[in-house]
Amino acid sequence: MLLLLSVSVISAQDSQKAKNPVGKWKFEAPYAPEGYTSGTIDLAFAEDKYSSTISFTGSDYKIPGERIKVEKENVSFVVMIEGSEVVISLIAENDKKMTGKAVYSEGEIPLTLTRDIPNN
Repeated sequence: MLLLLSVSVISAQDSQKAKNPVGKWKFEAPYAPEGYTSGTIDLAFAEDKYSSTISFTGSDYKIPGERIKVEKENVSFVVMIEGSEVVISLIAENDKKMTGKAVYSEGEIPLTLTRDIPNN
């Protein structure tokens, strides 16, 4: 019985760890306007709160996210791009992939994120 309980606890911890969104993610948004189709999203956790930034390929400028929420495998935040509010909603599928959408005044754009694992 104790062995079964231990395995259940370890499995639960592994699945929770597998969906930790903190890290650097590469994103693809092939249906976004030109210049906004790819880049990186950085999600961090410090001082008991989450933070986010987004940057686009070809630019070093990082746009800070606001109103970030992380609940289980769901992540959402808002960024201001060219004066428009863009709501990013993501679902962590596993420790290496998230999918979601960016919603703005002209519609909804699907997003695919893959964890950016640095080479050691």
